[in-house]
Amino acid sequence: MVKNILVPVDGSESSDRAIEQASYLAKATGAKLSFLYVANINQLAINACLTDAILDAVTKAGDVILDRALEAVPSDVEKESFSETGSPAVVILDFLEDHPVDLVVMGSRGLGALKGVLLGSVSQYVVEQAKCPVLVVK
Repeated sequence: MVKNILVPVDGSESSDRAIEQASYLAKATGAKLSFLYVANINQLAINACLTDAILDAVTKAGDVILDRALEAVPSDVEKESFSETGSPAVVILDFLEDHPVDLVVMGSRGLGALKGVLLGSVSQYVVEQAKCPVLVVK
């Protein structure tokens, strides 16, 4: 029985479709939705020096994404949100270890074969490593 659904969000179109699918599943099963935004600080560190202004901007962007996710869910579905920093795949797996999650519903960014091989795929990594079912929404 599905009681807790984790939905990692990043503001992408596939993430929005995952929110829609997770909302449908939560409504059908009575499950609670947990939205998780992960600020990819590792990627930011590669591209720029991390300043307080950059960290503040990333945090605000994450808050906007989480607020949009919460607003997209029907009012009769229980929901909560979390914001973390780090490598998204690692943070998602750590979240699964620390919280009771029965299902992960996440978007596939559609990086393509070459970029997926070079950059890695968060959704692929989570599918391979998670101890619970993972639904990847295209």
